[in-house]
Amino acid sequence: MADGSLSAQMRSAAGALLAALHGRQRELAVRPFADDAARRWIEYRPEPRPGACIADMGTGARKAAHRLLSTGLSEHAYAQAMAVIALEEVLDRQEGWARHRHSNDYWVNVFGDPDGDGPWSWRFEGHHLSVTMTVHGDEVSPAPVFFGANPARVSYLGRAVSRPLPLEEDLARELLTSLDPQQRSAAVVSDQAPRDISSGTRPRAAERIEPLGIAFSQLGDAQRVLLDQLVTLYLERLPASLAEREAARVNAEELYFAWQGPAASGVRHYYRVQGDDLLIEYDNTSANGNHQHTVLRRPRSDFGDDVLAAHLGRAHS
Repeated sequence: MADGSLSAQMRSAAGALLAALHGRQRELAVRPFADDAARRWIEYRPEPRPGACIADMGTGARKAAHRLLSTGLSEHAYAQAMAVIALEEVLDRQEGWARHRHSNDYWVNVFGDPDGDGPWSWRFEGHHLSVTMTVHGDEVSPAPVFFGANPARVSYLGRAVSRPLPLEEDLARELLTSLDPQQRSAAVVSDQAPRDISSGTRPRAAERIEPLGIAFSQLGDAQRVLLDQLVTLYLERLPASLAEREAARVNAEELYFAWQGPAASGVRHYYRVQGDDLLIEYDNTSANGNHQHTVLRRPRSDFGDDVLAAHLGRAHS
């Protein structure tokens, strides 16, 4: 299924961004599609990264970068992304301004030529946000898509005033608490949460992470609905046409849900959902359970491997 209108939107937005960049900023933003070291990249920590920084751009170019990002996200996910970015100022205050974090410390890259005949891609990335989209013709291949939040929750009088990624935690915990003891023994693969998501910043994610956890077939009807809602939550970070296509690719019978750590909120915990060419990971394992990482990956299709394989297959047929 092609995403012609979406690919056109991305092509137009990327062209507008490149037209607004000049000199050194354009040199930093534009790279060859064949530069795999820079293209197959995900870095959600506050580390150096390739690209042009929006802090160094004029207002027009900065706005164009955000418009490009918006083409790869649904409306609610774009709002979440903007909240994630704004948290850099909150975190800087919490840390006593010591690390000089700021909400313009985000970087953009365009790989290849959006107006050419070959594949091209774009990435918008910074601390706790990394979105990569690969385009070839009318086909758009999403992933990785990473959202994080630190602090995950800011409260007043015991109630949240800021919580950018609430359902990512709540739906998974609702599924966990619905399990009976036998089901939970299959789902909870460790009493201790890991330090971070398993896929981390690797350019390729493992197709299977052991232990798998509880299988879809071991769940009751209501629990299957919850797992479906959790998967849909991550897929619907994408624009509607992409989300629908990705949902059609998911075989529910091949899904597994695994949890690590206690079930209680406010403590360190982790979960993952795996399926055929699908990996969803979540952790909240630092800052006393107030620092989230979430990612949608497609182990065989990340960074456009699916559309590139299809292109090569057509070229050699």
